[in-house]
Amino acid sequence: MSLVELIAQADERGLAASGLACLDRCVPLLGGDDLVLRPLWASLADGSDWSAGLEKARGSLGGEETGAGAGPGGRADEAEVLARRMLDAAPGSPEAAGVRLWADACSVASLQIHRLLDPAEDGAPSVDSRREGGTEGMSPLVAAELRRQVTVLELLAGHGAAGLRRALDVSTEGRRVLRAVVSRRARGLG
Repeated sequence: MSLVELIAQADERGLAASGLACLDRCVPLLGGDDLVLRPLWASLADGSDWSAGLEKARGSLGGEETGAGAGPGGRADEAEVLARRMLDAAPGSPEAAGVRLWADACSVASLQIHRLLDPAEDGAPSVDSRREGGTEGMSPLVAAELRRQVTVLELLAGHGAAGLRRALDVSTEGRRVLRAVVSRRARGLG
C-alpha cells in the first residue's frame, strides 16, 4: 500500500502520530533537543490535551537561527524553512479537523527535507511519485524516510495506541540520522 493510501485510511491518532513523527525527525534543523516533542507523544498516548506541549515546543524552537543552513540560500536553509512550517502548522489538538491535511503536508515536507539534504540525487521530479509508490532511482535518505513514514502509519493502524512507543522509536532513529546529516553538512560547508 502506498503512503498516500495509508494516510487516507489512517484514523485521527494515526494521522497525529504520523505528522508528529515527521516533525520529530526534523527537529535537528530547528536546533531542538531530543526531548522537545516528548510531551506531545505523551499526550497522544494518554489522550490528554497537547496544546500546552505544542506551545512549549514552539517557544523552545521558535524564531532563532539554528545554523543548520550554513550559509544564505542553501538547501539546508530551505529544509529548515520546511521544518518550521510543519511546527507552525501543527493543529492545537490531534482531533482537529485539519489533522489529516497537517499529516499529509508533514509527509511531503519531511520527504522534501530529506531529498534536499541527501548528497545523492533522487531520480524523481518530485516527492509525490515516491508517496504514491514509485521507488526507481530513489536516493538513500529519501528511501529511508519513506520507509519510516510507512512504518509509523502501519504501526498505528495495526496496534492503535500500543503502537505509539514503537512509532517513537522509529522517529528517534530517523532524528539521529538527520542530525548526523546536518552535522556532516555543517562541517563540510563550514
